Amino acid sequence: MQDLSLVHGVPLSEETGIGALTLGGYLRDVTEHFGPREAAVLREGSKVERWTYHELWARSTGVARALIACGIGKGARVGILMTNRLEFLSSFFGAALAGGVATPMSTFSTAAELDVLLKNSACSVLLIEGNVLSKDFAEMLKQLEPRIADASPGSLYSLRFPFLRHLAMVDAEQSRGAIESWPAFLDRGATVAAEYIDATADSVTPADPGVLFFSSGSTGKPKGILSAHRGACLQLWRWPQWYEFGDDVRCWSANGFFWSGNFAMAIGGALASGGSLVLQRTFLSEEALELMDAERVTYPFAWPHQWAQLTGAKNWLDVDLSSLKYVDANCPITGHPTVRTTWLEPSSAYGNTEAFTLISVFPANTPSEVHGGSHGLPVPGSSIKIVEPFEGHTLVRGESGEIAQKGANLMLGYVGIPLQETLDEEGFFHTGDGGFIDEQGRLHWQGRLNNIIKTGGANVSPLEVDAVIATCPGVKITQTIGVADELLGELVVSCIVAREGAELTANGVREFARQTLASYKAPRQVLFFDESEIELTGSAKVKTEKLRELAAKRLLENKD
Repeated sequence: MQDLSLVHGVPLSEETGIGALTLGGYLRDVTEHFGPREAAVLREGSKVERWTYHELWARSTGVARALIACGIGKGARVGILMTNRLEFLSSFFGAALAGGVATPMSTFSTAAELDVLLKNSACSVLLIEGNVLSKDFAEMLKQLEPRIADASPGSLYSLRFPFLRHLAMVDAEQSRGAIESWPAFLDRGATVAAEYIDATADSVTPADPGVLFFSSGSTGKPKGILSAHRGACLQLWRWPQWYEFGDDVRCWSANGFFWSGNFAMAIGGALASGGSLVLQRTFLSEEALELMDAERVTYPFAWPHQWAQLTGAKNWLDVDLSSLKYVDANCPITGHPTVRTTWLEPSSAYGNTEAFTLISVFPANTPSEVHGGSHGLPVPGSSIKIVEPFEGHTLVRGESGEIAQKGANLMLGYVGIPLQETLDEEGFFHTGDGGFIDEQGRLHWQGRLNNIIKTGGANVSPLEVDAVIATCPGVKITQTIGVADELLGELVVSCIVAREGAELTANGVREFARQTLASYKAPRQVLFFDESEIELTGSAKVKTEKLRELAAKRLLENKD
């Protein structure tokens, strides 16, 4: 009888290197271990601000006291709309220490997207960075809810966002309507005793909701993914082990911590190993290289398109990158004349936001004869099975099907969706990704069964893009697909059939989409087709694979 495609990680009781399993406890543990060491630094021009672990703890408890003074109770959601700055860290851990659920939100959000995030998250408090590049989030919020402009801090009652009571802005010295300045917000906690923070943090259990991250899924709408403290903390403790880090980690990253992968890999990788986060609020290649040089970065965390921008920067040969150590030997940045490394990142891995990153992995420096081109073995306390996508039964080893997962780091569920609609009868979450398990029990990921586009490290739902483009005057049919690209992984490409007589242009469609969609979701390329060129299935659905081949050919012809 053939073995079924069902594999298990080692029991949690056999796992080592795991500390406290609440986020407040995690911060307390790393502070007790590494207190006087540098935890994070933000260098902007001539201004440099450094926080030790003790300082991070003090700043986080300061935010926690302010949140408690605002009336935050156990399980209340605290929205965090910030770039990678020091106050993101204190806001995130402050929410946890106060008993709240930290809810990071994307700084790429348009007004329409922010509206959805605020409604779905039901935040009681929103902590924002007002100005991010060309965005003014304070003004954006006032446009969404005019009462914000007129109400005084702490007195907001909104029909649009009925749970939102308090707003504070980290880059403001003066309050703006209901949006309180950061100093005034922190002053709220002056009367809250430090012992009270210990009491609220100690009342939180590993099983309680701890974080709410958003990920764009196949429904075309942002999905709120709620995770327990235990799931998030397990992964934060694990990442330094998967990386095989020493005690010399200095992690640079400009990738938003509002995405769970960036959060767990950078913050978990650095803080759980006693290292330091070298923060960059928004990615600028020349500035990033200068930061790596000045701060003696050992671990640069970037996505493929960023590596290309770094190696193409004007100051590429003017910086000293000899400190880089934890960077894959095959990464483009190792082409710099000062870089010497043989380290191999743990790329034999598979995960998703629902598992708060990885569900299977081989650690860094695993030989090819061990990983065999696979995507790893199940992490401790987790199980993976391969099921027939339509009927749901478990397949035998070697057969391709849908990847299903469960375990200690699996989400508590999607916000607003009953759990029984998310998990099967055995408690497994069906990922929508294809793969198989080989005879050695290794998972092999083969791609998405749905059509989510992975571009520059971010997920883009074609349904979400097409819902916007379909409202563009002159568009008859729109089908957005991902086309392979060396720089971004996949290009977001919208294929359009225009209405008869319509005068559409690629730039016009792109600009229309950008009014509603975040920049990374808007199509990089817009291609026009005759309706006869679009092949349909028997149920009148576009044959996306055929269209992808046609689009790739068209793009190649245009390039030539």
